[in-house]
Amino acid sequence: MKAFFEVLEQLYRKVLLGATLENDSHDYIFYLNPAFSDQDCSTTTSSDCSNILDVQGKHQPSSVNLATPSVAPVCLQRHFQMNSTREIMLLQLTVIKVMMTRILSVETELHAKEKYRDIIKILLKSSDVDSKLTCMFQNSDKLLSHMAAKCLALLLYFQLKEKITLSNSWISFCQKNLSEYSESDKVVHCLWMLTFVIKEIFKDTCSQKTEILKQFLTPFDTIFEVFYNSLFSQHFENHQDTSKLINSLICFLELLELLIASRIHLKLHFTCQRMLFLKPSCVFDVITWPIQAFVKRKFIIFIKKCLLCKVGEDLCRGSVPTFMAPDHPLDVDLLALADAVLQAVDLGFLRALSVYGKPSCFGGDEVQPGCECVPGPDHVILRAASLLIIRSLEIKFQNGASANEMKVDLQRFMSELLTFLKPHLQPSLRSHNLCEWLSRVFIEQDDDMLEAAKTAMGIYLKLTRECEATESLTQEKEMWNHHTHENGYNPHCIFLFFLKNIGFDSTVLLDFLISSETCFLEYFVRYLKLLQKDWDNFFTICKYFDITESKDNVNICCCISSLVQDRSSNQTEPSPLAVLGNHRDAHAWVSWASEASSEPLNHAVMSEEAQATLQANSLSPQRTSQSLVDYETSDDSEEESTDQRLANSRLTSLHQEAMKKIQDTIGTSRDKKELSLESQSRSLVPKESNTPFSVDCDIGPNNIASKVGISYRTVKCFEELQGAIYRLQKKNLFPYNPTALLKLLKHIETIYNRSMTPL
Repeated sequence: MKAFFEVLEQLYRKVLLGATLENDSHDYIFYLNPAFSDQDCSTTTSSDCSNILDVQGKHQPSSVNLATPSVAPVCLQRHFQMNSTREIMLLQLTVIKVMMTRILSVETELHAKEKYRDIIKILLKSSDVDSKLTCMFQNSDKLLSHMAAKCLALLLYFQLKEKITLSNSWISFCQKNLSEYSESDKVVHCLWMLTFVIKEIFKDTCSQKTEILKQFLTPFDTIFEVFYNSLFSQHFENHQDTSKLINSLICFLELLELLIASRIHLKLHFTCQRMLFLKPSCVFDVITWPIQAFVKRKFIIFIKKCLLCKVGEDLCRGSVPTFMAPDHPLDVDLLALADAVLQAVDLGFLRALSVYGKPSCFGGDEVQPGCECVPGPDHVILRAASLLIIRSLEIKFQNGASANEMKVDLQRFMSELLTFLKPHLQPSLRSHNLCEWLSRVFIEQDDDMLEAAKTAMGIYLKLTRECEATESLTQEKEMWNHHTHENGYNPHCIFLFFLKNIGFDSTVLLDFLISSETCFLEYFVRYLKLLQKDWDNFFTICKYFDITESKDNVNICCCISSLVQDRSSNQTEPSPLAVLGNHRDAHAWVSWASEASSEPLNHAVMSEEAQATLQANSLSPQRTSQSLVDYETSDDSEEESTDQRLANSRLTSLHQEAMKKIQDTIGTSRDKKELSLESQSRSLVPKESNTPFSVDCDIGPNNIASKVGISYRTVKCFEELQGAIYRLQKKNLFPYNPTALLKLLKHIETIYNRSMTPL
């Protein structure tokens, strides 16, 4: 026994180093063949295995020479009893696992890899090792069971790669245990091994992974659907030991995600890949069970990833293509899932969703005595539920619906969503801040925030096209614009709230453009294209932002919602939404809003000192934008500084002319405390090129004066972004060709300059 262990230990050391084995391959099989009886696997005793090892010890090959190389480190320094068969079996499994890892590694020397591959092939053919491992992972010893399952999973993957027929005993074992749900650990073992093998196939870099996965899934296509129905038909309340059911749910959910990912990324088509889409209500039932919060969270996130087609992205080597090839069957299935989500919301899914619970931390969810637990909602669930609804609406609208149907659905489901969110947002989401809900909910998760913004814009564009085709009257267009704010999906408001959250910092936008972790590039390009066509609407919304910022930060949606109500009650007053047609008439609405306001706007104006402090603190990140790229020479720095001063001078001149035109049009009469037009123009753009700007309104019924507003800050941010991209491109440091993006940014700047030029 001692000699057997020593030889096995020396073999482990050599394989761990990736060293070439000199002896004949058949000699190593003697030591690697698991000493496990194939009778009643679960009742095999240590004495039975000990007898087998004793026989092996008497007939061990005399030709094996496994002297440990002098360079090999001592990897196993442990004291154990020589009669411990458990240690022998664990070491055998460890050697097999390390040898399999060496075969799959690209770092292993070719000659050594071929020797290891030959040994494993002989082991599979001569010793029925897969049947023995199937018995071993049912052992009550948890460590032995885990090692046996891991070795078997690696051997299965090896057989698939080498085009070796899979063991019938293992396939039959899985089919038997997955034919109906039971609380046996065998179910979890089967699910774990199936998941492990599919993950290895996904991570493989070979070009034949689709064929390999097809070979692996074929025997289980029908049985997966049977298990799906059996598992989700369970009644959670009837289980005394719910831990086994939870383990099965988590393991099967991971397997289900891999099956759907293989359909999207590997273009396979099996019935088992459509289980969720054919019977989605089963998964939604789990969320309503009285089950732990982390299980519900996993299921909601899983459905969200399915709707966004993001399943399996972390397993795909290399970048995932942004634009997927058209897949009509998948589109049909996504529509079925989206309809199921909206139907669940209609049935009270959000009202039944538990948002509060124990905080999830790396150290667990138990709060130590003496530590305060700050109650609060689970923002992961808030974000996932929000994305579920708006993405489901987008999918439904993309598959054909009339403008009226889309408006009704949008109003119903967005009202349900906003009602669900309001109690959980602190400070609370007020009725006039509806467009701000997205940035508030997703502030801590960039990728989800941009997915939500892109989805909201997709809904807006789809509805806009339908409304433009059916609505021609000015009043109808006014109500349509009101609808976008009332239901919180106006893309201009969403983008402006996003810019405000990042402090109009162009370096943040640059980081998003360079990173491949979010969909910001796609979203930003789509928004810039929209901005080119919808500039007047954007400019008017900016004016609303400027005014409401000067009134204790009351935002745009308040103005639009309340003023439309006033418009409906008093038809003689001008509607603020009518201004959307031409931003040059925005001052008319400003004057009217000032009269209609219960509190004069000039009471909310801050002092010059407060304005200076706000300007110094609110947008300071912009000051660092020029240092983003190091210059090769001082000439580059001087050239940029000159260009920056020219740009600032040009924008300053445009604002001076625009302000003069507004003053002349309204016919303002100012008292001694008011600034002259000349002094105001000097304060619009400070001498320092990157000094941020702040809105300052002093508005009365018959006068208006505004410092540089949010539209200027937006264009200024775009201009700085354009310069940073250009510098990176000039030094070949930008990761892709930004020519089209630069053209869009340049065009926006041109539109802004034209709009600010007096007629």
